[in-house]
Amino acid sequence: MYGIEPNMNIFCQFNMKKKAKSKINKREIIELALIIVVFAGIYFSGYQAEIFGKVQQVVLQTGLMNAGTLDESAIKEASYDLILRDEKGQEVDMNTFKGKIIFINIWATWCAPCVAEMPGIQKLYDKTREMNNLVFLMISEDRNFETAKAWIDKKGFDFPIYYRASSLPKVYETGVIPTTFIISPKGDIVVKKEGMANYNTKKFRKMLIDLGESY
Repeated sequence: MYGIEPNMNIFCQFNMKKKAKSKINKREIIELALIIVVFAGIYFSGYQAEIFGKVQQVVLQTGLMNAGTLDESAIKEASYDLILRDEKGQEVDMNTFKGKIIFINIWATWCAPCVAEMPGIQKLYDKTREMNNLVFLMISEDRNFETAKAWIDKKGFDFPIYYRASSLPKVYETGVIPTTFIISPKGDIVVKKEGMANYNTKKFRKMLIDLGESY
């Protein structure tokens, strides 16, 4: 009798571990299923850019992704060979902005990083309104421009948005959105940033002011 007990204990322990492992597996399966359901719900709701954009805004607020300033080694000649249309459908020739600082941002409402950086761009726009030599060209890549207009109105943003009425010059072609370019009054691309960033910083605003004063 006494010689059997250790074997019985081992058997019981084995069964308990097996049951615990079974419970863990079931729990993991349930958790995975819940995650899939949540992400599927987000995807089919059409609000995935909004939701993930909110999450990425937290990252921007840490200051880890503040926009850089001038990079002399990356300066390229800008192209003004671009025709846009504004919210009223009126044609806008980029050539009319020669001699000004141009902030170009290529974005879309379905792009979560674009959504994430928009509040910062609005704040930058608000704080630089008095700079008469600064122009914002927020170029939407949405298939339906009405979607972009409705989204901007919903968010309460009032910077001007546009869509392309001509092909994008090669120098602005990018496989990433958002992408932002800063063009100097002299006609050089002095900043190119692929991916989201926080542009509403003292350092970046000072760069824009200095850029205007240096030409």
